[in-house]
Amino acid sequence: MPIKQAIFSSTDDASDYLANLIVRRINDFSPSASKPFVLGLPTGSSPEGVYARLIQAYKDKKISFKNVVTFNMDEYVGLKPSDPQSYHYFMFNKFFNHIDIPRENINILNGLAEDVEKECKDYEAKIHKFPRINFFMGGLGPEGHLAFNEAGSKRTSVTREVTLVQSTIDANSRFFGNDPSKVPKTALSVGISTILDNTDEIAIIVLGSAKHFALDKTINGKRNDPKYPSSYLQDHHNVLIVSDTGAAGLKSKL
Repeated sequence: MPIKQAIFSSTDDASDYLANLIVRRINDFSPSASKPFVLGLPTGSSPEGVYARLIQAYKDKKISFKNVVTFNMDEYVGLKPSDPQSYHYFMFNKFFNHIDIPRENINILNGLAEDVEKECKDYEAKIHKFPRINFFMGGLGPEGHLAFNEAGSKRTSVTREVTLVQSTIDANSRFFGNDPSKVPKTALSVGISTILDNTDEIAIIVLGSAKHFALDKTINGKRNDPKYPSSYLQDHHNVLIVSDTGAAGLKSKL
């Protein structure tokens, strides 16, 4: 099935739409302790607006996360959870600290694990303990990487340690005082197979004209092209890309 698109004239409208979709999916599922809703989550600037709106929906009593289990996509190797640049810190600061999700339902890869290989295998196994990931929200790197699945990642890849390419290090250096030398060189990341083969519904939030190249490769590029890992999304039956006009390469009517 072709990748679906929902294009909005502003980042706020795009974030509103995706947050409302997630709320609707969780409520329609009617999760319980014995049948939790499993939600995959990203970090980065693009989903921040979605998280803010999910927090507001919780405060407005439109949604509860008590019976939601989350799996994050990735984490830097070597950063403490208390490090402001770690994805642990990001997720708790931007989302988890503000909702009613039980701490034991939150799953984030441990970038300080002594045995990285075991950490990755255990994380993959924990995902497989659930029947499916019901909904996976993702972001998109400017060169088409999905999570930290860089160019060259295989369709069959699972959770593992990855070496970050220089373009990713350069792009992320803005969070490290614009000093690429401070950016961790490796990260732990779920794989392409982890996402595609275990998930019922995928929604990718893509904002800004800097992401147009990646979005175009994702939708219109060669199918399953290892150069652009997001092209593997064409291999899934239920993918929606939520974007603003900038990312879609369109001029806003406003």
